[in-house]
Amino acid sequence: MNGPLRIATLLSGRGRSIMNLEKRIRDGALNAEIRTVIAHDDSLPGVERCREMGLDVRIVPSTSPESCSDAIDEVLHGSDAELICLCGYLRRFRVGEAWSGRVVNIHPSLLPDFGGKGMYGKRVHQAVLDSGNRVSGCTIHWVDEEYDRGPIILQKRCEVREDDDIASLSERVFELECHAYPEAIASVTSLLRTPSSMCES
Repeated sequence: MNGPLRIATLLSGRGRSIMNLEKRIRDGALNAEIRTVIAHDDSLPGVERCREMGLDVRIVPSTSPESCSDAIDEVLHGSDAELICLCGYLRRFRVGEAWSGRVVNIHPSLLPDFGGKGMYGKRVHQAVLDSGNRVSGCTIHWVDEEYDRGPIILQKRCEVREDDDIASLSERVFELECHAYPEAIASVTSLLRTPSSMCES
């Protein structure tokens, strides 16, 4: 199968990762197409930003976990996405049989350290600073039914400086994310298009 990789994305915040992916696509650096953006609240900053970029945004309210997952599945099936990218999505994504080996996530630390339920955004960077570690970074990994435990696809590292605070460290890590996520997506394209080898690790 040729042509751009069809991607669906999910967000819970500002949508910076999605906007970065779309910019890479438009610049010709990533051979992909964002078919849809899913969010749980129309008031999220990322919703308007993605709409301003001309992306298709669907709102799936968080009523109950089961009904929300069913509604997300319906949107994803309708998008004909080959890969689902979690982009700062803070709710549990139901992988199940439908999406096994087709969901990736980006996490702002070097997993397995500083991952798991409740570890996201500023909490992760604060935990890194509190630990005294002199290296941090980001991880792109396959998503399974456990938080931040799927097989790692790619990691990038950066220095943690003595004068860092949450803001400065998070910005340095996000700079890595802007390169890492498109690189990871490109690296799994051929895998996704070879059915017999779909993320069997």
